[in-house]
Amino acid sequence: MAHKTFKTLDDFLGTHFIYTYDNGWEYEWYAKNDHTVDYRIHGGMVAGRWVTDQEANIIMLTEGIYKISWTEPTGTDVALDFLPNENKIHGTIFFPKWVEEHPEITVTYQNEHIDLMEESREKYETYPKLVVPEFANITYMGDAGQDNEDVISEAPYKEMPDDIRAGKYFDSNYKRINK
Repeated sequence: MAHKTFKTLDDFLGTHFIYTYDNGWEYEWYAKNDHTVDYRIHGGMVAGRWVTDQEANIIMLTEGIYKISWTEPTGTDVALDFLPNENKIHGTIFFPKWVEEHPEITVTYQNEHIDLMEESREKYETYPKLVVPEFANITYMGDAGQDNEDVISEAPYKEMPDDIRAGKYFDSNYKRINK
């Protein structure tokens, strides 16, 4: 994993991460620009879910430490603290009761099913929320550049994180190989 030193918000924006929470859940996440994130979920309760163009609040707390937070159409709230210079993240996910009870509804390309997410949020119980606070280790960091539509552009598959880490998924310009 090529390692750069993160100091400014611009150092962080355009970075593509893969990380594994201490509970074993594996996520892939991309700081697309100063207000949008894309992600894929490779392990855990909602493995197989992927989302592009999620509006988010992205700030630098202090040099090299970033906080990102958003609310999904599912009603799930997410708050992530990135410490990329230490290869660490702390994330807290606040799952509505319905996602805990029916996670399979969310395991899709969310962007094509916003109506279903909103309908489920209204139809099922939202409280009490399942709060999942976990530390994670960053296992991959790539400098994808901002607004790169190739980073998160297809559903996750089993070997994808390993393919990305092994350099088999993106070319030298951070474009997908074998589209």
